Amino acid sequence: MSNSAQTSASSRIAALLDENSFVEVGAHITARSTDFNMAAQETPADGVVTGYGTIEGCLVYVYSQDGTVLGGSIGEMHAKKICNIYSMAMKMGAPVIGLIDCAGLRLQEATDALDGFGKLYACQAMASGVIPQIMAVFGTCGGGMAVSAAMADFTFMEEKSAKLFVNSPNALAGNYTSKCDTAAASFQSKEAGLADFTGDEEGILAQIRTLVSILPANNEEDLSYIQCQDDLNRMCDGIEACAGDAVKALEMISDNGFVMEAGKDYEPSMVTAFIRLNGATVGCVANRSELEGEDGKKESLEAVLSGKGCDKAAAFVSFCDAFNIPVLTLVNVKGYRADICSEKVIAKAAGRLTYAYANASVPKVTVIVKDALGSAGLTMGSKSLGTDIVYAWTGASIGMMDAKEAAKIMYAKEIEAAGDAVALINEKAGEYAALQSSALSAARRGYVDDIIEARETRQRVIAAFEMLFTKSEDRPSKKHGTV
Repeated sequence: MSNSAQTSASSRIAALLDENSFVEVGAHITARSTDFNMAAQETPADGVVTGYGTIEGCLVYVYSQDGTVLGGSIGEMHAKKICNIYSMAMKMGAPVIGLIDCAGLRLQEATDALDGFGKLYACQAMASGVIPQIMAVFGTCGGGMAVSAAMADFTFMEEKSAKLFVNSPNALAGNYTSKCDTAAASFQSKEAGLADFTGDEEGILAQIRTLVSILPANNEEDLSYIQCQDDLNRMCDGIEACAGDAVKALEMISDNGFVMEAGKDYEPSMVTAFIRLNGATVGCVANRSELEGEDGKKESLEAVLSGKGCDKAAAFVSFCDAFNIPVLTLVNVKGYRADICSEKVIAKAAGRLTYAYANASVPKVTVIVKDALGSAGLTMGSKSLGTDIVYAWTGASIGMMDAKEAAKIMYAKEIEAAGDAVALINEKAGEYAALQSSALSAARRGYVDDIIEARETRQRVIAAFEMLFTKSEDRPSKKHGTV
């Protein structure tokens, strides 16, 4: 317990961790600066409670900022305490969880506070890809602390009170909070894509516990396996109807229907989620062309890649690769989004996603559930990029473009001269589909390993990942890629 009174900072830790497991570190540290009457200021624990404990018996390190102490602002000793927690976590190979309520830089400490921020950033950079970093914003996350939140692997935001911003909404030219609250959880989750999960405080703490339970403790040791209670050979009857709604398809494939979707509100046409297969955690990337609202009504989405969707998926694949989490991809894509806004970013974003798949050395299994057309189909974990096993559902289309569109281009003169253009288009499209755009034609060329019945998906995917369990694949010796 902190040497301050019972605060929301310490009560959040108690609610997050296993009962009576928290051990505080640095409880008696206070601010060292005496400038601007700081000597007279009480700064219990210097505004941040730090220590370690367990979640479902697994070691985690945690820091929780106290907004009642100088607004939870980061000063020299505040940052030093967090950096100490990072140092301990790196040595022990355990996740770091930050519970945020921070006004930003402590003005009274100026350059010392800036140095503290810089050292915190450096700790996060060194920990990236080594231990999972999770942040949850419950109050303010302003200025430099927003950069820290962006460096975490997963960021949670309380949906009503949390504020995350580099520049406050009123500081943006022509904007004010009531016009567009750029600091709100809704904006950061739907528009910025920084908040992966939102909810009330109790829900967020429960989600963090679930996330920690399914993630490896570090990049070398995986204790996230559990005993599978589901039938490994269970058929997914009716899953073909979920080709458009990837989340429902994943629920049918996963052990006991478990799905934890990350970035749910950001670019819903691209799904990134964790599931369990035979008790093991698997990262999933999937295209979505149908979205069911809370009222049960279905909304149609374009089966295309967007810049936001590519960036979302690329970051997720890179995280999975860093922590040796296998990747399952469900493909249903016809091309790239065609509008001016998308054209500004799509090439670079698709390049990053293509690189992420090609660079990932973890076991990779892809299932083409409907369409995999053009270079967008290649980008989504194709055999050409090094995916280990590629399955296609019966009736899937795999090729350069839609067969009818191809026929219109290839037989333009004949169609123009034909008496019944529609019949000719359908005839030529059928020929083209059989020769160049069917799952069978792709399988004959080795681009698909097998054509499977949709209901067999769970059984076949589990078997593939079991076969790939001991996969070891080298990459060229280099410092790092530049894509």
